Formats: sequence, structure tokens, C-alpha cells
Amino acid sequence: MATPAPRPADRLILGQLLHFTGDPFAAPVDEVTRHERRGAVLLRDGRIHATGPAEALRTAHPQAEVIDHGDALILPGFVDAHAHYPQTAMIASWGKRLIDWLNTYTFPEEMRFADPAYAATIAGRYLDLLLANGTTTVTSFCTIHPASVDALFEAAEARGMAVVAGKTCMDRNAPDGLRDTAQSAYDDSRALLLKWHGRGRATYAITPRFSPTSTPEQLEALGALWGEHPDCPMQTHLSEQTEELSWVASLYPEARDYLDTYEQRGLLREGGLYGHAIWLTDRERDRLREMGAAVVHCPTSNTFIGSGLFDMAATKAAGLSVGLATDTGGGSSFSMLRTMAAAYEIGQLSGTALHPAQLLWLATEGSAGALRMGGAIGRLAPGAAADLVVLDLASTPAIAQRHAEADTLWEAVFPTIMMGDDRAVTETYVAGIARKPQVA
Repeated sequence: MATPAPRPADRLILGQLLHFTGDPFAAPVDEVTRHERRGAVLLRDGRIHATGPAEALRTAHPQAEVIDHGDALILPGFVDAHAHYPQTAMIASWGKRLIDWLNTYTFPEEMRFADPAYAATIAGRYLDLLLANGTTTVTSFCTIHPASVDALFEAAEARGMAVVAGKTCMDRNAPDGLRDTAQSAYDDSRALLLKWHGRGRATYAITPRFSPTSTPEQLEALGALWGEHPDCPMQTHLSEQTEELSWVASLYPEARDYLDTYEQRGLLREGGLYGHAIWLTDRERDRLREMGAAVVHCPTSNTFIGSGLFDMAATKAAGLSVGLATDTGGGSSFSMLRTMAAAYEIGQLSGTALHPAQLLWLATEGSAGALRMGGAIGRLAPGAAADLVVLDLASTPAIAQRHAEADTLWEAVFPTIMMGDDRAVTETYVAGIARKPQVA
């Protein structure tokens, strides 16, 4: 009989702790935040076993391995709720709005993912860039090629990461080589779903790109697939640019609005993830709330491609679930810190100054909740995955000099949100294992 492998030793991760007991958009910040000036997270078997004062946990668990991050701030790993990993190599491409940007940059790059080796190279590169920036969970579109889905899930599995992803489906208004059909979209998506959904930390997302690149028949086929597998999420795009709204209206003249193009075909309910959602009507906003769907704010993408200003205050006041996302490569950074900074700037332009607690919550528990993974990721709480990011709050001279003047926790954290990058990430833990790569 083989000798059982020894259980990995408990590990204590020491530093400042910050976690939430509620939504800081719905309650005063001080009522729903908890700060432990000298705290610890006890990791066991890939999960958080306990949190609390460092000395108390060290006394209670004297055999635990101790990793002391000093004054660094320990948070749940960041959760990126909407991205396009196939656009990694063409991030920061100049000078286009959405439709021209897709035709000029995105579609030619996505054609390359017909090569499984290229897909595997970019998938590994992309996830390492995320880990370098403290992101431990991502929701990503792939391409129409099933191998692009396999590549991302395989790369995530090798790193122990939780990933939500799916084959991007398009059967019109896309170049030769990037179109499937209603039937092949259903068949390919179903096969990939059965292969990956629930395997380890993989979650399959049914993925029509958006209404302009799918015929009504394809949307109906994917709606039928979602009805057969309601535990899967469904991700798509909604109301990103005004030109897009006009295009959708011309393609779907019978629809009441953009959201209705999905709703009529079984693609609106709980588990739906709708990226951007800038130009919503009151009906759309109300219907999204009634159905328990979530929208995802992509601030660096919205400014980079000139889409518009997402109204966070109105969206949260309407009772919608909101996630936060880089939307790379339309988004101009792989960093959720930079994404939080952009969300703050858009809030200012929209007349609402987002509190640092609200920004951090959006990047962790808010996005986790949008993915219906609240409690499993995005939290410093017993039972949650041991996915952590450790932030140096004085990572550069500019940040350090401002940090030195801080009188409160939020004054200490905010400069890193506004000016931080991968240099601020001391370590990234995935299922309790240190995973921050050294990205050249």
C-alpha cells in the first residue's frame, strides 16, 4: 500500500489585513470594513482557515510556517470580471473606436489563434501578467477556435487559478476564418462546457461576442444551451458605444432595445454578465435588476476607445450587481490597480467620488459576487480560496512620500490605488501558493 502524501503544513501570512463585512456602496464604509494593523491569514489545504491578530494566531498554531510581509497590506486576490486574453499582444493599439478597432486590430490578431501553439503561448503569457499584477481570477473571452479555450484553461490549471472562459461565437459581421454557425457554436460550446465546466477551478461561460456578430439564430442556439446548463454563466457585451446601439437597432428592428436582443432569445437571467453597459435605458436597467443579472464596468477600455462614462452611482442605486474589469486589450492595462484608478477618475467626471473602500470592494468581493462566486473567492474569510494579493503601500518614491503623510488607513491606501502598478505587488498567492512571476 502506498504511503499517503503528507498534508502540507499550515502557513501563516502576516501583514496588515483589510476585509469587508458588507457592500460599502450600501452602508457606511466604517461599518463594513475591518482593518487589522498586525494580522495574519492561516492557510490550510489551499483555503483560508482563519484570520485574526497575528500574535493570537501564532500562539494558536505554533507549528505553522510563518511568512511575514511586515507592513504590507494583505487583500483577497483581485477578480477581473471581463477580459479578452487573445488581445494580449495587441494591447494599446492606437487611434480607433470600437467597430474600426475590432476590424483593424482585434480580428486579425484573433485569426492567429487557429494555431494551438500560439494560443498556448499567449494564454501562459497573459496569466503570468495577471499574477504579476495581483489578479487571481479572471473572466475571459477566447476566440472561435476551441483550441483557444483549451489553451487558457490548461494554463490556468497549471497555475491553480480560477478562470471563467468560453469560446467566442460569431456567425456574421466578422472576417472569413472567424465565423462559425448557429449549429457549430452550439456544438463546440457544449463540447467545451462538458470538458471543462467544474473541472478543478474552471468555469465555462457561454459566450456570444455581441448581438451585431451573431444572427438571431445563433443567439437562440446559445440561449437554448444556457437553458440546458443554467449553472454556467453567460458573458457578452451590452451598450458600449452609441454607434454600436445604432448598429444593433438596424440589425434587430423588432427589438425594444439592445438588451431585448438577448432577452428574446433566452440570454437574460441570473448568471448573465454584460460588459460595459454604459448607455442603458431605464427599462434595460430595471430588467437587468429584475432578472438578477450583472454588469461589468471596464473603465480603462471605455476611456481608451472613447466609449463613454459609466455611471456607477446610478447603477448601484438601481440595485444592480456590478463587477470591475480590465477589458484587455481594449483596456489599456493588465493591472486592477490601474483599473480602480480609472474607475475613480470616471466617477469624478460623472459627479461621484468613489471611496477607496468601494474601489477595493469592486475589485474583489464586488466582482466575485457578479460572477456568483461570492464567498468562494474575493474574501478574506474562512472557507474562501487562499487567493491573496500583498501590496507594498510605499512601492515607489512618489507613492512612498505621499504614504508618509497619511493620517488614516484610506489615505495610506489611496496613493497605491492611483499610482500603483506591478511594483506594488509584493506577492500573489493562488490557493495558498506564492505565484507572482518575474515578468520580463
